[in-house]
Amino acid sequence: MDVANFLIQLLNSVQYGLLLFMLAAGLTLIFGIMGVVNLAHGSFYMLGAYLAWSLSSQFGSLALAIVVGAALAVAFGWLLEWALFRHFYHRDHLDQVLLTFGLIYIFEELRSIIWGDDVQSVNVPEMFNWSIPLTDNLSYPVYRLVMSGVCLLLALGLYLLISKTRLGMKIRAGAFNRDMAEALGVNIRLIHGVVFALGVGLATVAGMIAAPVSSVYPGMGSSVLIMCFVVVVIGGIGSVRGALVAALLVGLVDTFGKVLVPQLAGMAVYVLMALVLLYKPEGLFKQ
Repeated sequence: MDVANFLIQLLNSVQYGLLLFMLAAGLTLIFGIMGVVNLAHGSFYMLGAYLAWSLSSQFGSLALAIVVGAALAVAFGWLLEWALFRHFYHRDHLDQVLLTFGLIYIFEELRSIIWGDDVQSVNVPEMFNWSIPLTDNLSYPVYRLVMSGVCLLLALGLYLLISKTRLGMKIRAGAFNRDMAEALGVNIRLIHGVVFALGVGLATVAGMIAAPVSSVYPGMGSSVLIMCFVVVVIGGIGSVRGALVAALLVGLVDTFGKVLVPQLAGMAVYVLMALVLLYKPEGLFKQ
């Protein structure tokens, strides 16, 4: 592998890892703070992709579609937490799994009714629809760099929110000891609503910015959900920092595995997870 090919694969792995982080960050926050196993998290990624296709067709702008879609996703997440999830916080994980598994089928059926079952494509914004030449024959799409930049900005924003704000302090307190935080006057119900809405918003935005690269098709949330759980387990349940490190590791292993050892690429990520759990059963970082 020459330098140009290595650089392309490295950029691809970072872009994929950052996209996984946006999904896994919401998933690990929801489980770490609310104690809810959300199997329907991948459906929000699919929702984002279909919103990108639908709204960009109406507005003629992917950027505007992402802004409007993110606002709709946060509102939808808040409503979903209020209507369903808050009634399952103190119930068994099996009940939560059954609820979220049922939601997958509901979202898939609604997607079929609203948008149909055809594979759709989202156009790359014209200003980013060009490539940076690396050699005479190889180039790298600018839009993939834009995707990485957006993911980095959102990751930085999430870090600042959780680490540097009063709301973040309440979120961390609720994750560390829910009962004590509530006794000290923290509105845990409000925190749960904010965290769930934030998780849904991150997953939806991830689907929207990935739509021009991955296309839009039924069931696209299922495969990415498995990778999200791998990232959460490797990074440590409830740890946003762990989710970032694990997502980048998974991106590197998956991307270079497909290039270097394609016959073993399907198991490379799971071997990584097994090795991490062998030496760090709680993941790379504790909550």
